[in-house]
Amino acid sequence: MPGGGHRAALAAGTGTLLVGVAALGVARRRDGWSGPADRVTLLRTVLGGGVATLVALDLLRGELGSSWPVVLLAAPALALDAVDGAVARRTRTASAAGARLDMEVDAALIAVLCLPSAAVVGWWVLAIGGMRYAWVAVGAVWPPLRGQLAPLFSRKLVAAVQGVVLAAVAVPGLPQPLAVVLAAGALASLAWSFGRDGLTLVREDRCRG
Repeated sequence: MPGGGHRAALAAGTGTLLVGVAALGVARRRDGWSGPADRVTLLRTVLGGGVATLVALDLLRGELGSSWPVVLLAAPALALDAVDGAVARRTRTASAAGARLDMEVDAALIAVLCLPSAAVVGWWVLAIGGMRYAWVAVGAVWPPLRGQLAPLFSRKLVAAVQGVVLAAVAVPGLPQPLAVVLAAGALASLAWSFGRDGLTLVREDRCRG
């Protein structure tokens, strides 16, 4: 039916947009491709684009919620998050630009996964996907948040937990109370991580001032 065709086209466009943005990010880098790690990251982006397409279709059909296709496509995209960094280090092609690209792919995938999770546990879970973008928006008008943070394992762990939890919440048959507990715990850990980083940057800015 025509309506179904329009919905499919819009959903496909959503996924393609995600892939295109990541590809543009690589193309505009001054150092071009950093090597195999970028290819892994772009593979993750393609998978993320597939997830975005499925979620958009569900949203347009009014069927947003638990979904095995979403979970099964998100799982390798999340698992490969541990691969691209390792590949970059092993091939000695790690770069700040590559790390930023990886971080933006993570943020986009998490934002997309928030939508089916919101249909399961409540729309408050969208805060998980929005927190990174809120940080960037505030940083655009408040210089202290644009400072450099030292790498921390806990920050990486908290970020990884978000995607895993959101994918788990989208698993069909997961008890709703358990889904709420998992999502609330993930949101609390993310708020703690951002709060700690914010305080660190503010203190450093005051010391410099």
